[in-house]
Amino acid sequence: MRIVRRTFLTVLLAIAALPALAADSIGSKAPDFTLKSTTGKNVRLAELRGDVVMINFWATWCGPCRQEMPHLDKIHKKYKDLGFQLLGVNVEADTSGMNKYLKDVPVGFTILNDGANSVAKLYGVDGMPATVIIDRDGKVRHVHRGYKPGYEQKYDQQVKQLVME
Repeated sequence: MRIVRRTFLTVLLAIAALPALAADSIGSKAPDFTLKSTTGKNVRLAELRGDVVMINFWATWCGPCRQEMPHLDKIHKKYKDLGFQLLGVNVEADTSGMNKYLKDVPVGFTILNDGANSVAKLYGVDGMPATVIIDRDGKVRHVHRGYKPGYEQKYDQQVKQLVME
């Protein structure tokens, strides 16, 4: 329990020191990154150019993250054949909680590990969850901070619009 609490505090302090995920990033080129997936494969954002990409920053200690995960999986299943990629970026340094959670709540989209919070920092994530939706040209089109029931309907509309463009 102490390790979980210590990990939580470490991640929380690291995130608190980051610049806020800003709406003024809308229209700008999404910063490129490479992270390792849970399957061991390196995933580079630039290689997904041409697809609509949703990046969702999350952690297992985040209740709203856990609540939205099944909704994100439904959106992924709905649009994956239309050029849509969903990347779940877990920000925990210790992956044991993530692995246990994903065993209990499996998802079909790609899960990446950002235990060093380098990508979270690059994107200015200041709280969990945080979601960025990127168009086929690699530009940030939508930014969402937090999650409340019903947000998934907004995500669905935005993704639908972008895959239709």
